[in-house]
Amino acid sequence: MSCLELAEAAVVGGWPALLDSNVTSAVTFGRSYLDDLCGTEIPLATGVSHDPVRLRRLIESVARNTATEVTVERLAQDVSADGGVLDPKTARTYRDALATVFALEELSAWSVALRSKSRLRTRPKISLADPSLACAALGIQVDRLARDPEFFGQIFESLVIRDLRAMIEAKFGRAYHYRDNTGLEVDLILEFPDGTWGAVEAKLGEARVPEAEKSLLILKDSRIDLQKVGPPAFLAVVTATEFAYTRPSGVHIVPLATLTA
Repeated sequence: MSCLELAEAAVVGGWPALLDSNVTSAVTFGRSYLDDLCGTEIPLATGVSHDPVRLRRLIESVARNTATEVTVERLAQDVSADGGVLDPKTARTYRDALATVFALEELSAWSVALRSKSRLRTRPKISLADPSLACAALGIQVDRLARDPEFFGQIFESLVIRDLRAMIEAKFGRAYHYRDNTGLEVDLILEFPDGTWGAVEAKLGEARVPEAEKSLLILKDSRIDLQKVGPPAFLAVVTATEFAYTRPSGVHIVPLATLTA
């Protein structure tokens, strides 16, 4: 899958009714959906009294911080940058309202036995329900996304989380992320109903595969108490590259297209 094809898949999104739609139709849908959220759906579904402009700005802030552990304080500060103050309590109310109508999803931190002196961080990652909504909220279309590697990397991580989370939850498993006080992060932990688990890093390009491999191996070799949770069933880096292979370390390199084919 080329960079432009992947960017198009992100902008169109994973909505079943739009899988055969063109980009223009998908973008129109995303913008209309966000307008409905801000104008009518939030108050009808939650009874939350809100300022549609402030809510829309908060959605834009969530979009800019997709697949991160952004705090409500940071969201409130971001929304307040135009001079109108948004209290963090109001930002939390808006964020919770978006979650109530399934427009926002949290990826919880993994609670796991450690064998090192590291301490787990417990803040969840947040994203809009589909990466296409983040693009729609910020007015980012295919060409612009493909030219912005930093934001594209965030969107790619969100794509991987969306697809693998759907797969694991269909098998009655759970998805998490890992972060500790040393700065070690792993994008996705997949925990199966029988207690087995695997770890996944999402990297847009091949150049960052060694970095991702290192994080996965540190997690396995020096962080997790394998006596209590068992060895990982797999360690994998999901990429936008063309070929799947296994590195000498045992870490699998898996193109996203092979998971969604």
